[in-house]
Amino acid sequence: MTKQRDSGFASTTTRRRLLLGAAAGGAALAAPPIIRVRSASVRSVRWWYFFDDPNAAPDALVSEFQKLHPDIRIDAERIPNNGGADYATRLYSALLAGQGPDVAMMKIANLSRLLEMEALLPIDSYLASWPGRGDIAEQHWKLAAAPDGKAYILPVQYVVLYLYIRQDWLDAAKMAPPKTLDEMLEVARAMTGKDRWGIGVRGGAGGQDFWASVVMGEVPWEKGAFVKPAAVAANDWYLDLFRKYKVTPPSTPGDGFQQTINNLKAGRTGMTIHHIGSASGVVESLGNRITAVPLPGGPRGAWATYGDGGQSIFAKCKDPDAAWAWISWLSAGEPNAAFNRLTGQVPVATSMAKNWTEVPKRFVDATVNSLPIARILPNLSQTADFVRTVWPQATQKAFLGQISSAEMMGAFEKLYFS
Repeated sequence: MTKQRDSGFASTTTRRRLLLGAAAGGAALAAPPIIRVRSASVRSVRWWYFFDDPNAAPDALVSEFQKLHPDIRIDAERIPNNGGADYATRLYSALLAGQGPDVAMMKIANLSRLLEMEALLPIDSYLASWPGRGDIAEQHWKLAAAPDGKAYILPVQYVVLYLYIRQDWLDAAKMAPPKTLDEMLEVARAMTGKDRWGIGVRGGAGGQDFWASVVMGEVPWEKGAFVKPAAVAANDWYLDLFRKYKVTPPSTPGDGFQQTINNLKAGRTGMTIHHIGSASGVVESLGNRITAVPLPGGPRGAWATYGDGGQSIFAKCKDPDAAWAWISWLSAGEPNAAFNRLTGQVPVATSMAKNWTEVPKRFVDATVNSLPIARILPNLSQTADFVRTVWPQATQKAFLGQISSAEMMGAFEKLYFS
């Protein structure tokens, strides 16, 4: 993995570039109803969060915390996520305008960009005396580690991508779950016919995780790697699911999370790549007809994107101690379990995760069995732009035949290594 150079303090030019890049989605949002306390001694913490489930709300958690800490008020603001693109854009814009939250949920992919903006507060001093530190597996800390060696993210939830697959369609085709990418294509072709397709591919926002699961096993993330023949061939394989083999729906170039999951639940697709956060919904629609297995791999092995969810305190937070009290409470014990019942993900508190029964065991097993191949995109400043704009724009053009696979990979090479 390429190491990030020490950027030091963000220059005026850098700040302007970041502001221009984020400005498109920076409109302010109205805060949802919150619990307010009138005492003049109350310490206020403005908290931004995102949930995939539009019906999930943290009101009960906020109320419980405020009962335990009557001197702290949590001003909770739900921000649209849209695969991470909308959320990140609004966060960057708000911070640069001096209107950012005190603390917020965030993804590791945004870490280096926020460090470049000098926007984050290190939490090492809090972690040193926090009893919950040892209940979070070391792998979570390793994946969330910052390039400067400090801790800025407190994990609160996690998932690992796996392959959802219709067991009844497999049985009808007399086929086994695929263990290689070639086998996955074979299964997808067997499942495709009439008004159904073998696999739902996410070409829109957030689809880089699906793409990485297919392509990144062939890219060692070093200068020149994106444009090597093996990497371009892996990308061609991904694009050809739509372009050549037509085992994905016609709407693939613009499909996001809702489209791919809804197609699976409605019986229009037989497979898709996502995580345990979708398990309850697909089981409600498909019951025992749906199962999950670790992702197939290519010649260099498999890559299962680690879907992180952490929280960070921002440098301009007026009361970091109050902010820490809130986020550390959400990452420990039963509050961590309650939080993940809302999000549909897996608790980072090992004491809560070891007997997780919120979804059928086969989906928990697929998550746990995928940990050995769990990976993240590189912790570099460019990754924020890769996820937010460069990947979706280049990918949709390549799906539609407006650029070649080599040109698509060349755009990624230019972003990271030019």
